[in-house]
Amino acid sequence: MSPDRTPAHAAQAHAPASPGRADRAPAGGGSRPGRGQDVIHNIGYRGYEGPRLGRSYARRALFSQTLRGAYGLGRSAKSKVLPMLLFAAVSVPAAIVVAVSVVAKSDDLPVGYSEYVLMMQPLIGIYLAAAAPQAFSLDLRFKTTPLYFSRPMERGDYVAAKFAALSAALFVFTAVPVLIMYAGALLAKLGFADQTGAAAQGLVFCALFALLHAAIAAWIAALTPRRGFGIAAIIVAVTVPFFLITALQGIAWTSDSSQAVGWLGVASPGTLLDGIQSRFLGGTSQFPGGQDLTGAQGAVYLVVLAALLVCFYALLQRRYRKAGL
Repeated sequence: MSPDRTPAHAAQAHAPASPGRADRAPAGGGSRPGRGQDVIHNIGYRGYEGPRLGRSYARRALFSQTLRGAYGLGRSAKSKVLPMLLFAAVSVPAAIVVAVSVVAKSDDLPVGYSEYVLMMQPLIGIYLAAAAPQAFSLDLRFKTTPLYFSRPMERGDYVAAKFAALSAALFVFTAVPVLIMYAGALLAKLGFADQTGAAAQGLVFCALFALLHAAIAAWIAALTPRRGFGIAAIIVAVTVPFFLITALQGIAWTSDSSQAVGWLGVASPGTLLDGIQSRFLGGTSQFPGGQDLTGAQGAVYLVVLAALLVCFYALLQRRYRKAGL
C-alpha cells in the first residue's frame, strides 16, 4: 500500500455513494455515470379520443349551472335560505287568494293572474337582486370569465346562456304562483275556459316580466364585480322608478290629467308592463282610477318594451366584448 493511500482512504473509495449525489455532475462539467440516468419514465399520458361535445353542450351546461345557482341548488345550505324563503313568500299568498275565493264561493278570483305578479314586485325585486349578481358579478370578481371564453365557448354564448338562465329563473319565480292560483280556481270549479285563458295570458305576462327585468338586472350586475354594489343597484333600479312613477300618476289623476297617467307609465319597467297587461292581456289596470291605455299609447308601450329588451341585451353583449375580461 502506498504511503499516501491510508486504510481510511481505501474505505472511503469503496463506500456506496449517498442518495442524491450519485447522479450529480462533477464541478468541472463532465458527466458521471450513476443509477437513474438514461431511464425513461412512462407516466401514462395519452391523447383524448372521446367525443367533442362542442359549443352547444357548453351553452346548455352553463345555462343549467346558472339556473340551479339562482335557487342555491348545488351550493351550500346557507345559499339556499334566501331564495327558498322568497319563493315561499311569493307563493303562499297565491294559495291564500284561492282559499278566500273558495270560502267566499265567488265566481272569480279576487285578484287576477298578472295583477298578482305586479303586487309581488317588491319580493320579486329582492329575489332578482340576489340572483343576478350571483350569475354575473362573481365571475368578474374571481376572474373566471377568461376560462369560459376559451374554446369552444365564445363571449356571445356566455351572455346568451347566462341571460336565458336568469330569465328562466325569474319566470319560474313568477309563474309558479300563477299556476297555484289556476289549480285552485279549477278546484273551486270556476269557469274552466275563462280561467284557462286568463292563466295563459298571465303566463305570457310572466315571460315578458322576466325578460325585461332580467335584462336590466343582468346588465347592472355585469358592471361591477362587487356583489353588494350589484344588489343595491338592482333594487334601486327595479323598485324606485315604479313607486316614483306611480306617485306621479296619482298626482296627474287628481289634477284631472288622465291622459298624462298613461304616458307617464312608460317611464318605469313595472308601470310599462302594467299598461301592457291591461291593454293586451286582459288584465285590470293598476293605474290610478283604473285608467286604461288608448290605442296610440298601447302601441308606444309595445315599441318601448321591444326597444328596452334590445337595448339592454346589446349593452350586455358590449360589456363582455371588452378586452381583459
